[in-house]
Amino acid sequence: MLVLGIETSCDETGVAVYDGTAGGLLAHAVHSQVAMHEAYGGVVPELASRDHLQRALPVLDEALRRAGCTLGDVDGLSVTRGPGLVGALLVGVQIAKSLSAALRLPLVGVNHLEGHLLAVLLEESAPAPPWLGLVVSGGHTSLYEVRALGRYRALGHTLDDAAGEAFDKVAKLLGLPYPGGAQIDRLARGGDPRAVDFPRALAKRPRDEFDFSFSGLKTALLQHLRQRGGVPQGQELSDLCASFQEAVVDVIADRLRAGLRLFRERFDNPTALVAAGGVAANEAIRKVLHRIAFEVGTVLVAPPAELCTDNGAMIAVAGAHRLARGERASADLAADPGWRL
Repeated sequence: MLVLGIETSCDETGVAVYDGTAGGLLAHAVHSQVAMHEAYGGVVPELASRDHLQRALPVLDEALRRAGCTLGDVDGLSVTRGPGLVGALLVGVQIAKSLSAALRLPLVGVNHLEGHLLAVLLEESAPAPPWLGLVVSGGHTSLYEVRALGRYRALGHTLDDAAGEAFDKVAKLLGLPYPGGAQIDRLARGGDPRAVDFPRALAKRPRDEFDFSFSGLKTALLQHLRQRGGVPQGQELSDLCASFQEAVVDVIADRLRAGLRLFRERFDNPTALVAAGGVAANEAIRKVLHRIAFEVGTVLVAPPAELCTDNGAMIAVAGAHRLARGERASADLAADPGWRL
């Protein structure tokens, strides 16, 4: 079964062809809108939607060309239904519904977060459930029990800014280019993470609560800049980035340790800690995730960097499993920007 996956939830237009029988990714293509949104310091929803309209079909053609097939070879369709920007989601959903009707192909709508959690299945040494999954991206910071494919339990979500969103907003305060996460990560490598004592939100919380919060950390950095009289330069800027990044990492690490302890109580032999989402490619976060996995006697598994960010491949693999279980979307499939997994 060849499944065509379409992703347009935010600022990447992604299309992929996945072989659901042989279990392999044949090809994927992605167009990123980063250059367009850079001038605004963040994603402009209306511009994102218009760009998806212009790019979706050329990206689809490119994915098919790389896979060496045509639409006539495709057996099923999978599209991101939510969560995300409603205008951006509508572009992908309407294209998928049109193709489904014209070609009489089965279609499923996929939750964007399920796509991130299952992107690890594209790896040759992919784990089998149960595993604990961390999604860290520009719009999401969430922790999930993946009990089986299609069976998930949310342990915690961000209560305000996601980690990636906090990185981008802080980078804007510091006058760094968008997207800010990579810039802060680069500067932090030469900085002292103990130079500035930033708060760790929700440090005192019940044992079984795993929510995240980064808005207060962003505010604390803004107050630091005001007290100092502006944005520092040189080594002081590196120290500030390292201290901010360390605070983000500490919050994630705290929730992960607690989540893994609870997870091991429920499942005798969890196979892995799985990390996904664009921020999971951050060097400091990857290091602490490896350390935590080692501490509890499991392994960290993550997709390659190109499949951590939004892409059609993760939607294709998630959709392939849903199609194989007999799921089908009706003609009234609609975008759901607030869809919870």
